[in-house]
Amino acid sequence: MEHKEYPLVSIIIPFYNCKYISRAISSSIKQTYPNIEVIVVDDGSTHYLPGIKPFKDRISYIRKKNGGTASALNEGIRKSKGNYIAWLSSDDIFINTKVETQLDFMKRGNYLFSYTNYYCINGKDKIISESVGPSNSSTEVLLNSLKLGCPINGSTIMMKREVFESIGLFDESLIYANDYDYWFRVLLNYEIGHLNIPLTLYRVHRNMGSKRYIYEVQKESVKVKSKYKEDLELYIKNTFRRHQ
Repeated sequence: MEHKEYPLVSIIIPFYNCKYISRAISSSIKQTYPNIEVIVVDDGSTHYLPGIKPFKDRISYIRKKNGGTASALNEGIRKSKGNYIAWLSSDDIFINTKVETQLDFMKRGNYLFSYTNYYCINGKDKIISESVGPSNSSTEVLLNSLKLGCPINGSTIMMKREVFESIGLFDESLIYANDYDYWFRVLLNYEIGHLNIPLTLYRVHRNMGSKRYIYEVQKESVKVKSKYKEDLELYIKNTFRRHQ
């Protein structure tokens, strides 16, 4: 296997008391892409640990003190060896061609960061939505979406290692909107590629954090918007002036 042809892709799975963890891991190790490492970061879980046990010989397992999703992602990224990094939430599922298809898209477009569409599924893995994602993947559309809320599903992203080496890791002081914060930082420094194909199954269930902590998410998102308001206005001014 040529390293240049099949660069290592690290899949980071933050895990905290999620009963769907075995489905997430299984979808990762069944990828058609031949060169991956799967890193499960146990963020101090007390439940559903047996779901990991059958996969212990095929994954890297890290247990840490509870610190939130951002801290688990950062720990996984620090321990990863891949040229590319993907994030899979422990209640979501990768379609088996996800890594192969997205990596090929990034190579062809020379993207260092990309995201894809996704399907919503229920607790029984049944698809309950059409493909979710923008029909127009222009930078302008993404900018307008970012102004309103978080348009990128974390389980659909893939980034080259040099992205976080340049702009840093996730902000661990943000419990609920660390992903939203990171997408702003990426956009201000890189061109973001959007692949209009659903490659992730995003689970919608009553215990999901975005439902249980909706008010906290909204409050922290407002804080993130305010933080990047001036930088975003300057970026828009400079970007669209060049294209006039």
